Amino acid sequence: MAGFHERIKSLESNDVKARDQIDPRYQWDPTSVYPSDSAWEAEVEAIEADLEGLKDYRGRLKEAAVLADALEARDALAQRVGRTSVYAGMRHNVETTDQRASGMTSRADTLAAASRAAASFIVPEILQLGQAQVEAWAASEARLEVYRHFFEDLFRRAAHIRSAEVEEVLGLASDPFEGPRSVYGVLTDADMIYAPAVDSQGVEHELTSGTWVRMMRHPDRTLRQTAMDHYQQAHLDLKNTLTNTLQTSIKADVFRMRARRHNSTLEMALFQNNIPVEVFHNLLAVFKANLGTWHRYWRLRRKALGVDELHSYDLWAPLTSAHDKLPYEEAVDMICDGLAPMGEDYVGILRQGCLQDRWVDVFPNRGKRAGAFSWGDQGTHPFIVMSWSDSILSLSTLAHELGHSLHSFLTWKTQPYVYADYSIFVAEVASNFHQAMVRDHLLRRDGDPSFKIQVLEEAMSNFLRYFFIMPTLARFELEIHQRVERGLGLTADDLIELMADLFEEGYGGEVAIHRQHEGMRWATFGHLYSDYYVFQYATGISAAHALSAPILAGEAGAVERYLAFLRAGGSLYPLDALKLAGVDLTTPKAVETTFGLLSDRINQLSELLGLQP
Repeated sequence: MAGFHERIKSLESNDVKARDQIDPRYQWDPTSVYPSDSAWEAEVEAIEADLEGLKDYRGRLKEAAVLADALEARDALAQRVGRTSVYAGMRHNVETTDQRASGMTSRADTLAAASRAAASFIVPEILQLGQAQVEAWAASEARLEVYRHFFEDLFRRAAHIRSAEVEEVLGLASDPFEGPRSVYGVLTDADMIYAPAVDSQGVEHELTSGTWVRMMRHPDRTLRQTAMDHYQQAHLDLKNTLTNTLQTSIKADVFRMRARRHNSTLEMALFQNNIPVEVFHNLLAVFKANLGTWHRYWRLRRKALGVDELHSYDLWAPLTSAHDKLPYEEAVDMICDGLAPMGEDYVGILRQGCLQDRWVDVFPNRGKRAGAFSWGDQGTHPFIVMSWSDSILSLSTLAHELGHSLHSFLTWKTQPYVYADYSIFVAEVASNFHQAMVRDHLLRRDGDPSFKIQVLEEAMSNFLRYFFIMPTLARFELEIHQRVERGLGLTADDLIELMADLFEEGYGGEVAIHRQHEGMRWATFGHLYSDYYVFQYATGISAAHALSAPILAGEAGAVERYLAFLRAGGSLYPLDALKLAGVDLTTPKAVETTFGLLSDRINQLSELLGLQP
């Protein structure tokens, strides 16, 4: 492994390049999906024509062979539609101001909705056949054998599946129901204007949705404060629009809840993956019971920074002046070394994806979507978008997204299309597992205290996001969904007050906040447009540490169990897949254990800093 490069004490530059200024080696490769936009257009038109053929099966699913034909045709079309969505998204997500790319995304979304509508008759007709008949066919028709878990899950969900006509309407409605998410994305990534951040020397720095997180980790406190103030103020200036956008998304959730005859949006969201609501409530109960652990960390951080009063813009500030400049290729080496216990094949796939096959869109550019995510579909690479900043934090982000990508790669390689997707609930296990493995390796490989502090800072930053902010957002999300379910309206001031109250409780009087700005934090998380998404970060990080521990300890069979979990994809219910790997999230044990690990990390940091919280 190559060593660290030169030390730096601040960001080199906050200038954001245009897309065409980024070296193609560091851009993901859309030509691996389609060679050109015109090829994509031709495929979209071909799919639109082929959708009519799928409808020919309507009313004919009365023989095993015909049912097999219909399911295979549905899955083949769904895979083609998925590729068109990936390509359009690859164009749009890195250039959100490009009108052509935006139009392609809209067309892909419409095509996906049309595909769901065209296939909507299949499930109701299968249910009409009855479970005994379908199971008998699966035993006698070889092509139906692979659909056994699909059929089992289908009859489990039977009470919430409507007639073919209603299912068709729900399928068609899925496109306009995506409107609030789409509006939010364009508003915050493309149209929202941020006043520049200003450092202690009076120098202005361009502030974008992709750079403000990096500024939060800058040693210049004035820069951090103005970056957060200006970022939050831009959202506050549009509080009514953003409130109505989120409220419309929640109303769509409530509409689906009632159309599918669920008792609550929480029940509906978790029912889809056969997860009992107690998993959600267990997490929030353990989180609230352990807030004192976070209060201890806030006190340590205030002392380490040497400030009289800790503010929310101090929560990511560096605790040491020595920071290592870490190029992308070097980080890939470190990640591969950290994952060496997973075996040569696993590491080889990862290395080739990062350095040869251009899975990763590495650097920020103007108009690029904020944040980081893994993206793809069976038949494409598991692509990654991020904004690299030559830091251990970027290394951690890359490791996280590569967890998703390796999960997808192994699932797609192993499973048929019907099981090629997996739930968010298990997705965040794979991503946090990578971070846990790499972090342990980095803490072991270097005796430099300042380096260990940097690694622990990254660990605490990750816990801050997934084990503090996300559970806090989950509490917020539950409350606002319940209000809409009761027929209550949401106002911007209501949401701001609720969010500010929850953060104040979490800070326990140890962090000073600007209530209006802290209260708008909800508007900076597009995750809220996927109902009950955020809590799964916290359950995911808990399961990840439970699964990485035996592998790090060299326990026989632990790697094989984990790889079996990754390869399972959607062929098992999420909780069953995790039990296969060795963790049970129906109990609060993993969450409680992870709070214990968090406490240990605080103790390690306290010892290295020579401070008591």
